[in-house]
Amino acid sequence: MDDLLDILRGGSSIGQALSDLRDGKFEAVLTQDFAQELFGVSREGDIQDNTISWTDYISRQVDNFLRSNSRDLESRCHRLLVVGLAACHAFIQSNVTGPPLDFSSSKTVIPASYASEEASLKDVRRLAIASLGVDGEAAYSLTPNVELFCIAKIILNHPLIEENVFGARWAKVRVNFWHQRMLSEVTATLQTAIYRDIDRLNEEVLAADSLYSDEAKARYLIERAVINTHHSLDVKAREDLDRVSSLRGFEFALTGLMGKRTKFQQKDVSQLVVLARSAEEGKKATESSDTAPAEEASKPATLDLNDDTLLENISFTQKPTSSSTNIREESALPESLASLDPSNQPALNPLDSIILLSLASSITNTSPLHGLTREETLPYATRVLDGGSTNWQVYTQALLVRSRIEGYKSRTVERGVLQLQALVDQVIADTTPDTGASTALGESSTATTFLPRPKESESAPVSERLKYIHQVCSPTRWELEAELASRWVSLGGLRTALEIYERLHMWAEAALCWAAVEREDKAKRMIRKQLFHPTAGPDAVVADDDEESWEGPEREPPPGDAPRLYCILGDIENDPKMWECAWEVSKNRYARAQRSLGRYYFTAKDFPRAEAAYASSLKVNPLNHPTWFALGCVRLTLEQWDAAVQAFARTVQLDDTDAEAWSNLGAALLHLEAASPTDNGFGQGNSNAEAQLSHDDAEDVALYKQQSKIDPQQNRKQARKALARAASLKYDNFRIWENLLIVAASIKPPVYSDVVAAQKRLIELRGPTVGEACVDEDIIDMLIRHVIASTEVEPAPGQSVKDALDIAVRRGLPRLVIELVEKHVVPLITSSRRLWDLVAKLALWRKRPATALDAHEKAWRTVVQQPGWEFGTEAQWNIVVDATIELTEAYESLGPMPKTEGLAAGGGDGEDAPPVAKDWKFKARSAIRGIMGRGKSTWEDTPGWERLTNAMADFRGA
Repeated sequence: MDDLLDILRGGSSIGQALSDLRDGKFEAVLTQDFAQELFGVSREGDIQDNTISWTDYISRQVDNFLRSNSRDLESRCHRLLVVGLAACHAFIQSNVTGPPLDFSSSKTVIPASYASEEASLKDVRRLAIASLGVDGEAAYSLTPNVELFCIAKIILNHPLIEENVFGARWAKVRVNFWHQRMLSEVTATLQTAIYRDIDRLNEEVLAADSLYSDEAKARYLIERAVINTHHSLDVKAREDLDRVSSLRGFEFALTGLMGKRTKFQQKDVSQLVVLARSAEEGKKATESSDTAPAEEASKPATLDLNDDTLLENISFTQKPTSSSTNIREESALPESLASLDPSNQPALNPLDSIILLSLASSITNTSPLHGLTREETLPYATRVLDGGSTNWQVYTQALLVRSRIEGYKSRTVERGVLQLQALVDQVIADTTPDTGASTALGESSTATTFLPRPKESESAPVSERLKYIHQVCSPTRWELEAELASRWVSLGGLRTALEIYERLHMWAEAALCWAAVEREDKAKRMIRKQLFHPTAGPDAVVADDDEESWEGPEREPPPGDAPRLYCILGDIENDPKMWECAWEVSKNRYARAQRSLGRYYFTAKDFPRAEAAYASSLKVNPLNHPTWFALGCVRLTLEQWDAAVQAFARTVQLDDTDAEAWSNLGAALLHLEAASPTDNGFGQGNSNAEAQLSHDDAEDVALYKQQSKIDPQQNRKQARKALARAASLKYDNFRIWENLLIVAASIKPPVYSDVVAAQKRLIELRGPTVGEACVDEDIIDMLIRHVIASTEVEPAPGQSVKDALDIAVRRGLPRLVIELVEKHVVPLITSSRRLWDLVAKLALWRKRPATALDAHEKAWRTVVQQPGWEFGTEAQWNIVVDATIELTEAYESLGPMPKTEGLAAGGGDGEDAPPVAKDWKFKARSAIRGIMGRGKSTWEDTPGWERLTNAMADFRGA
């Protein structure tokens, strides 16, 4: 079925069983004599004891079979592994790909005494489904042929098989990932197990001396990307997809080309398109397309758009026969892609098509659900469909991706819904036996389809459908139906959606559907009916469900998804008792219950209980990023700085693009330093929080304390790094930039590059609204003083000091500070005398006396233009006097200096240039006279008046 089977073929003597497995003849594998004995079909007497469940019996049988004879252990492991793979693939065939199984799974793997009786078969399947629950998350209650998956799960997870069969660990990862997908939410237990095996597989599959072929390595990388996407590790997923593209020599690019999208469009405009070409070597899809175009592979039916405005496909501008250099220059496309005709691209290898679909899923997973995201995603699915994928399941997945995108556009919503309905019908028809045999908990059904059911010759065989199933990540039949119901909800088809949910027994989704339309009463009754008996008692007969409140005793045993139902009921009623019930029913394993309690207590400002709830949730699921963030916020509120640092550190480890987490980490580190500079904040007041840390965390904390003792600024430096990371992620958040500015300036010595960058960004963000208020005067003063003190100027022979200084300030920090002041600070100054004084100080250091004197004049004007000083307080009057005296001193010192700027500047240091202000005495005297004239009636005979009089005397006779 794939390269994994080739590895097994080379290492075992079970060629016939592997051949049957490759051809999709799973019944032949499962009905081998040793397999039938293993399942207990031929030994019914051993399982008549009701104290042991069927799944426990299978586990015991597998273990006994492997340990019965150590001499042929490897052979037994190989034989059993093939049985496990057959059971897994048969389960996938019956629930995902089709066509229907040609045998009854219950009669094949469950003893006849159980399979022949409806009630007993229901009990076996109910317990089997219950055994798949993990961390309080339950598998779908009507999972068809669940016994097949249980057998695969038990066999492929046995440690002896993993140790003795090369490639068995890969099969184990696959079955565990399918288990993860069958649950309503991601569980930490399965995630940890999957990634533990992946770490080992990386060395086994991707090593330079690996026994796996390049094709197998490509499949593995795609599967790893799919797993990463499912667990929201999208950066790693994109890395894997880039790596597999390089490995396969697959070239593709999302670009814009001129074309028309509507029937009435007159001018070509840029249209998004994916240009892609598979590698020439081993590209069977392209070869078959070139040599035998009439022999197209069978594929599902695709619906036409049939819109009165939109074209069926984008009509691109006719490409010239010669190579197009313009396109290549504009979009930087390689020659192999630039030469493609976007309207007639070659068929892709199925694995390359899967890469494009995986990229589309990655984009959707990491971007907001808006029109731009959907427009960016659609070309990937369109490329797979237009290229005519040669694999049935890959083409089906492409249709599904396109229908998801088109369901949100008014012009394409009809085809999107109908295509999704057609896919649902196809999957149901392909996974339901024509005989109406029982498939799920004894239920039987006859499948009907929206489109005519394809003939057997028009359909794909089992081997083709399953060939890439582990890479394409197709949904199960009930997931697809639930997605169709969700689409109907978004379109207002509430009744249709409820019919689907109720037929699937998805009571939680049905209740959420009622709650979404503000019918909480219906939602509560629906959930309580699943959890509680009627109010009158367990034996009471309910005539009308709508009149019954279902407030009787709890059902025993509770349904498999009881924790989730209790949580939804708690969300609707805002009742913490329901979340506590969910926690108890799950035996303290349902993390969502504690998360809900944490949010409830946080809203109620009961922060100690909120912290305890979030901590309990993380003990079950330590990989939940939002919970770590919430716990950090609670600990900040409780002033548990050390524990808050640990929480936010875990948050950014899980998602290093969370700007808020980085910012809060910086804030916690700063408070940590303030709490206790000698012991890094881990004092007596935080002993409880420190006691909650794990062993590894405690070691990290101890190391952190030791580092901080060596460097007392360790926390502050780490806080600066965290804030710098936050600012790079949230570039438009001025509060983060403010914090970075303060922290970078407070370090000794300051990080001047961060100070300049933060102040510049703050001016860009807040300057248009608050003006000079966004400029920190102390920090500008610090920067100027540092530049003046640290810049060394050594004139060369024959070179003036000014010329040497001009060269020195063209690089490094001096250039950055000068640009900050001249280009960003000066245009904002309106009323700050100190800022103009700083501008003058910088200009004077740069040997620019005219600019310095102009700044002094503007500083004086900002003071004298303030209203009310003529009749205000004496303190106001003294400020005006100080500014005037300072201006006269500037006239006296700068006015006679030769100009060094502009056309009138002289050479060298300006000895031959005219003075900056040859009438500087007149200006000084005029400034003093004007102030004295305005303040004479109020401030005559004051000390300030006397200072002005003395200053005027110095300029008499000029």
